Amino acid sequence: MKIAMMTNNYKPFVAGVPISIERLTDSLRSLGHEVVVFAPSYDDQEEEADVVRYKALIRGVTGGFSVPNSLDFEIERKFKEGNFDIIHVHHPMMIGHTARYLSWKYHVPMVFTYHTRYEQYLHYIGLSKLQGVMPAYIRSYTKHCDMVIAPTPLMKKYLEKVQPEADIRVLPTGLSKDNFMPEEEKALCLRKTLAGGKRYLFCTVARLAKEKNLVFLLNCMKMLKDSWGSDFRLVLIGEGPQRSELEKRADKLGIRDEVCFAGKIPNQEIKNYCHASDLFLFPSLSETQGIVLLESMAAGTPVLALRATGTQDVVLNGENGYMTDMSEKEFASKLIDILEKKEIDLLRQGALETARCYSSVQIAKEAVLFYAQAVYNRKEKQQQKHGNGNRKKDMVYLG
Repeated sequence: MKIAMMTNNYKPFVAGVPISIERLTDSLRSLGHEVVVFAPSYDDQEEEADVVRYKALIRGVTGGFSVPNSLDFEIERKFKEGNFDIIHVHHPMMIGHTARYLSWKYHVPMVFTYHTRYEQYLHYIGLSKLQGVMPAYIRSYTKHCDMVIAPTPLMKKYLEKVQPEADIRVLPTGLSKDNFMPEEEKALCLRKTLAGGKRYLFCTVARLAKEKNLVFLLNCMKMLKDSWGSDFRLVLIGEGPQRSELEKRADKLGIRDEVCFAGKIPNQEIKNYCHASDLFLFPSLSETQGIVLLESMAAGTPVLALRATGTQDVVLNGENGYMTDMSEKEFASKLIDILEKKEIDLLRQGALETARCYSSVQIAKEAVLFYAQAVYNRKEKQQQKHGNGNRKKDMVYLG
């Protein structure tokens, strides 16, 4: 198949959606399919074959984000040349509108992945009051889709409540072979450097922003120190608008020696930081899928996380980690419990077994089946529109 992958953000911007798109694209290509990614321009981007860089309205926003110009005429010109079989769009706004237009004009079926609970990010653009409008907006957008993809079963349940007018399927983000191959020497060196002589090393990977709930995590570290002692260090990997506030918070709580702000780390190095750590701590409630949790598990590191949409499909209590409710006391208590019972080695094995179920090649094979179903869905729509709606359906087998 020839696939147009359309997104509002992509590498070098580091976030869950660009990582998901890159892995799916690479795996589809390894299976012999042609994929062209339509992505905005960035200041420090690398030119790549089969990546169409359309213009950005603003570059270099906090964290290296670009505000895309989805009305750039280059998008339609390149799309028209491509003769695509399917459009896979990853956002319902901006490039989402462009994808919808191209799907209609050139009669190309369209699949939409609902990656993000957008209402949880409206505060960034001063539109928090519109949170209640988003479900209706998403429902309206799905009228133009031939299939909607959710990254987890729980997100599928959420979408079903929105009542989209398209089939919903589940397709998680896959893990590459590289995720399972941390570099032992680098990991040992990182542990020695980051732990600073302390017995336990924890890490987390997140954009340092309000929705990642990192103040909660710092408060838990304060409770851990007060109740159990200071023989630990937490490494916060990532950058974002809340960094200064979080550093001041750590100072105020008296845990500056127990918390290390590592800043932005290349994605290919994250596995070594995880492998160096005893536990991956994850306080976010805003994730739609646990990409960083699975990456940590692939590196052999179990997880302690808050119970939320992005964690409940991944974390199995007592097998690859634990989940708690949104309680600082409960989270800190469970962390102490894991350390005192010395469960980490047992949880490591369970973490690896979970991660092995998310092979990126297998995920890509499922995506191709979904694309085939979406093409069939479009044909059915057209036949019904022309009065053939009573014809018996021969559904595509999806395994």
